[in-house]
Amino acid sequence: MPTQRDLDMLKALPLELKIEKSKARIREWYYKYDGQVYVSFSGGKDSTVLLHLVRSEFPDVVAVFSDTGLEYPEIKEFIKTIPNVEWLKPKMSFLQVIEKYGYPIISKEVSEMIYQVHQYKESNPKLIEKRMNGIGKNKVGKIPEIWKPLLNVDFKISNKCCNVLKKAPFAKFERERELKPIVGTMTEESRQRKQSWLKHGCNAFDSKRPISLPISFWSEEDIWEYIKLNNIEYSKIYDMGYERTGW
Repeated sequence: MPTQRDLDMLKALPLELKIEKSKARIREWYYKYDGQVYVSFSGGKDSTVLLHLVRSEFPDVVAVFSDTGLEYPEIKEFIKTIPNVEWLKPKMSFLQVIEKYGYPIISKEVSEMIYQVHQYKESNPKLIEKRMNGIGKNKVGKIPEIWKPLLNVDFKISNKCCNVLKKAPFAKFERERELKPIVGTMTEESRQRKQSWLKHGCNAFDSKRPISLPISFWSEEDIWEYIKLNNIEYSKIYDMGYERTGW
């Protein structure tokens, strides 16, 4: 099992070596599944770099984009310039999702915990105890005290928008096409992504949903340096002052 020390060592590498490490992970993934892989592509800078890395090794790998209806127009226009991209369409719109399940606020993690308290307050008392008070001296799984007032608001809160608008379309695509995903998320982005890496590493062959995360030990600075070094075209939304394009 990977350790924090392993992750720290990877993060400390110069970009040149990070690139080689990432390409090695990509090759491992590609050959493990006989080329039956795809790149999850959002049009943002991270997935743009990931796609460039993958296609520098395997030019014919397909990229897949889920059109949630929430993307900036500049993102969609940029994606249209990239060859071999398949567009997916969720079954529900964002408006339909929030009307049925509620708004995603604060973070996906907090939204999910609040949703669970309301959804399972009668059927799963152990989960409710965990969400309200946590487990052990570190209070693992507890809703932070600062966000507990959200349990009493008069509107619904949940993390379901990501599940419906992104995860479900990709899951359907993977089942139908029998392809395994390569995704451009990084451990520095959230605690959950870091914990997932510490459990599986870059290539989660043994996960319930096998997934490759070959740039997970990169930083945002690495991404921009790679773009500059390779003169990669990227969405001009970043030049308009936006730091992120996701939600």
